Parts: sequence; C-alpha cells; structure tokens
Amino acid sequence: MAYVDGFLMVVPTRKLAAYRRMAVKAGKIWKEYGALEYRECVHDDLIQKSGTTFEKRVKAKKGEVVVFSWVVYTSRAHRDKILPKVMQDKRLASMNPKDVPFDMKRMAYGGFEIAVEM
Repeated sequence: MAYVDGFLMVVPTRKLAAYRRMAVKAGKIWKEYGALEYRECVHDDLIQKSGTTFEKRVKAKKGEVVVFSWVVYTSRAHRDKILPKVMQDKRLASMNPKDVPFDMKRMAYGGFEIAVEM
C-alpha cells in the first residue's frame, strides 16, 4: 500500500501567491524524484460543530489561510529514498528560511501508513 507525508500549516493571505510559487517548485522536485502525487490545498470550508478545527490546531489568525497538503509514495521505503534527495536538492536548500511564506513553527507534519484504500 502507498505511504503519505501530510502537512498542515497557515499562510498569510498576502503571501499566498508566493506560497503557491514555492509549492509548484517543490512539487516538481518531489515528482522528479519519484513521488506519485503532490497536493496543496487551501481551505474553503472549515466550519465544524465538534472537535478541534484546523484553524485552532494551527492557531490561524485573522488574515491567514489554512493549507493542507500531502505527498504520496509507493511505500515507506520509497519515501525514505526520495525525502533525503528532496531535502538536499539545491533548488530547495538554497531557500532562506526567513523568506519562506509561512510560519514553520506552526506547521504540523508526519508520515502515514494508509489504513484504507478504495
């Protein structure tokens, strides 16, 4: 079964265009190294009546949007081969952390085994 890296973060609305440019660049690199899918999603409907909302989870403030993204691999072993290559790629490594258009301290991420696939 496939393996997924998932990410949840907030992006200031005024920096959303810069985030999208960065995401397109990153997505091309992930796919170049063999990722099956690369998705970046901006919130559209976060209304819920119970549980903890995405907005609360990432401490979204006024003027910020919630971004949920994921990368799909064939397996955990496949991901473990791709991820170091992506992280060491000069096209991403050359980015200054101060210029990243989101707050990395409020980003949540992790690797997930797929439990159900339909």
